[in-house]
Amino acid sequence: MNEVRNVGSIVLGGGCFWCLEAVFDLVPGVESVVSGYSGGHSNNPTYEEVCSGITGHAEVIEVSYDLDVIQLQEILEIFFSLHDPTTLNRQGPDTGTQYRSIVFFNTEEERSLIDNLIKEINSRGPWEEDVVTEVVPANTFFIAEEEHQKYYVRNRYAPYCQIMIDPKVEKFQTRTLSHLSK
Repeated sequence: MNEVRNVGSIVLGGGCFWCLEAVFDLVPGVESVVSGYSGGHSNNPTYEEVCSGITGHAEVIEVSYDLDVIQLQEILEIFFSLHDPTTLNRQGPDTGTQYRSIVFFNTEEERSLIDNLIKEINSRGPWEEDVVTEVVPANTFFIAEEEHQKYYVRNRYAPYCQIMIDPKVEKFQTRTLSHLSK
């Protein structure tokens, strides 16, 4: 007998996809995280093309999650806590449109949820500036090259991972993971 699964998915961009993937891999209820590219105008872009800024694509992750364990609201709250959604085309040392904050919604209900969460974040902080995250309809998702999948797991001791990703993982583990595990 086939079990009917209650699975959702969302595509998110908030700077380097390695950073987002590393944290979402730890989230209870997240079934898979795939690094890729979306939001641009070229087909089958490469990492080098996306990094050049000529494709219009952002580095993104596709998060698939079990709706019986975690809801989209929680996924989005984690997403907004992992990066600064008030900086346009920049996250830390990474600059360019490929590092923009972006959410690709699948339904108008999702769009409404995202818009309401952004309004709430703008009113309560933690940032002084308003959120500049793009909220756009789901677009073609191009899977990144194999070397970008599970990058943090495979390159844990690389300087970029230690400097940029480790702090995000540690922050998530101490602040958020304990809340979600209850």
